[in-house]
Amino acid sequence: GPSRSVLFPDWAYKPAWSPGSRQVQLWHFLLELLGGSGGQSDTIGWGGEWGEFVIHNPERLARLWGERKGKPHMNYDKLSRALRYYYNKRILHKTKGKRFTYKFNFSKLVLVNFHLPKTLTDVSLASANSHDLMD
Repeated sequence: GPSRSVLFPDWAYKPAWSPGSRQVQLWHFLLELLGGSGGQSDTIGWGGEWGEFVIHNPERLARLWGERKGKPHMNYDKLSRALRYYYNKRILHKTKGKRFTYKFNFSKLVLVNFHLPKTLTDVSLASANSHDLMD
């Protein structure tokens, strides 16, 4: 329904992240599964709050991630270590008091991963600088 499209931001569909790509990052793989294209709702699903998701089947999630990355020995212990790495970047955090429940910080993800084309960046910097000179 309409809520699905609200939960799954447009920028997550960046063509560079083609489904099936082994270059995919874990956070984007999770978004892909949460987007529902693979019918993995029994493995992972959105939680109650904005950006929150619950891992229903940790070992299956790890197996899927291992298959995607070509790492047959992937397990949830390794996967959760990767998730913890995202805490430091503040693009993801654990929901306190709920098992296997995490929350995306979408605004931070946009900043970390949404790169404007270089020309746009140069133009906006140039206009910002010329604006400073006029003050």
